Amino acid sequence: MPEITSTAATLILWAVIGYGLGSIPFGMVLARIMGLGNLREIGSGNIGATNVLRTGNKLAAALTLLLDGAKGAAAVLLARAFVPEDAVMLAGFAAFVGHCYPVWLGFRGGKGVATFLGLWLALAWPVGLACCGTWAIAAAISRVSSVGALAAAAASSIWAVLLGYGNTFVMAAVLTLLVYWRHRENIARIRAGTESKIGQK
Repeated sequence: MPEITSTAATLILWAVIGYGLGSIPFGMVLARIMGLGNLREIGSGNIGATNVLRTGNKLAAALTLLLDGAKGAAAVLLARAFVPEDAVMLAGFAAFVGHCYPVWLGFRGGKGVATFLGLWLALAWPVGLACCGTWAIAAAISRVSSVGALAAAAASSIWAVLLGYGNTFVMAAVLTLLVYWRHRENIARIRAGTESKIGQK
């Protein structure tokens, strides 16, 4: 953990800002704008890029992926311009929580993978790149997107230490636990052999 140097008021402010950015449901917004229907009634009902892709609109899915990642990165970069690293990390963490539990959607949000990767790319880009690479390799081998997400999350703490960002280890570990919690249904399907493959209709 970084040294706590910010005041309580500063930490609370940036937690709120980070949460607000993270809670913007880009998947829902894009689906509405592009006439793709209500994501809650499509596929898994999730608001993330994977479920947006189930509408058949690859552009909407790509935009959702980029924007969900960007809001995690934006929370970190915006905070870094004004406050010490303890508040920066809290802003990034809060953005992830905001995506998973957005107040606007009754705290029923996405699984946070894009936001997770986005905040890491901004917080510690070598760790972010390593996590993206881990996701890509695990997903390519298993042909299961959720396996890639789980592998990237599990590896994040290890990458943080190996790449010299040990002060982020605790945050990485907590984020990993949240990613696994959000993917608990996917984990059950993986174990049962019923999880959807990449490209499978």
